[in-house]
Amino acid sequence: MGNFLAGRVVAVTGAGRGIGRAVALAAAGEGARVVVNDYGVSVDGASPASDVASGVVKEIEAAGGEAVAVADDISTMAGGQRVVDTALASYGRLDGVVCVAGILRERMLFNMTEEEWDPVVATHLKGTFTVFRAASAVMRKQRAGTLIGFTSGNHQGSVSQANYSAAKGGIISLVRSAALGLHKYGVTANAVAPVARTRMSANVPFELTEIGEPEDVAAMVVYLLSARAQEITGQVYTVAGPKIAVWAQPRELRAAYASGGWTPETIAEFLPGSVGVDPMPLLSGPGAQ
Repeated sequence: MGNFLAGRVVAVTGAGRGIGRAVALAAAGEGARVVVNDYGVSVDGASPASDVASGVVKEIEAAGGEAVAVADDISTMAGGQRVVDTALASYGRLDGVVCVAGILRERMLFNMTEEEWDPVVATHLKGTFTVFRAASAVMRKQRAGTLIGFTSGNHQGSVSQANYSAAKGGIISLVRSAALGLHKYGVTANAVAPVARTRMSANVPFELTEIGEPEDVAAMVVYLLSARAQEITGQVYTVAGPKIAVWAQPRELRAAYASGGWTPETIAEFLPGSVGVDPMPLLSGPGAQ
């Protein structure tokens, strides 16, 4: 075992399988005590099973680490609070949370139902909020801590996952809001956009040219949880196998002003050649239709 996270307490949601499991194992392997949260559902959010989280706890303990399981639904406020309360009850503090939990329900936008929209947004976006909200209250008092949300390159948009893309875009805004609001308390917030072989990536309808394993992503998360990354906040990082990349902060590209105000006619004459557009890469990239 290493000591990159020695003495720290970390909670990981969606930690029963895939990237979440890899993060939990890696954090424990670097000396952290880990709260393993997983509702134990299938990819579409059905059939919860508490033994999924417990199984990862057993793996950590077999390797000489410390962990505790919380088989709760973090899309509820009570579930998110229980993750944090379990850390405090078991280990007396909480130094980092990593929100990996997510589900998929794919459908074209014009066919998507409320039952396909709500659970996906609730698990990804609200599930990140519930844990961030509970954890940030603790970290603010400690004047230290790390919040890590999981987003996706699909925050740019998706052909058949408008629910997932909207949630992932929301997570980026939530992370940036947390970074701004908690900076003065010594708390950092960042997001990771992984490209790795998991149950969810198996559903991508085109070939991913850059992809790695869950363990590649876990290495970045462990770094962001460590004291070595305490000055990094408000960032979005992609991890795809050997590749690490940082996303640009949102900013205006071009602007124009009208002294007497705009009309539809003057906009039509002026906008195309002056303000223009910012090309959308996915319209001509992989998966474009």
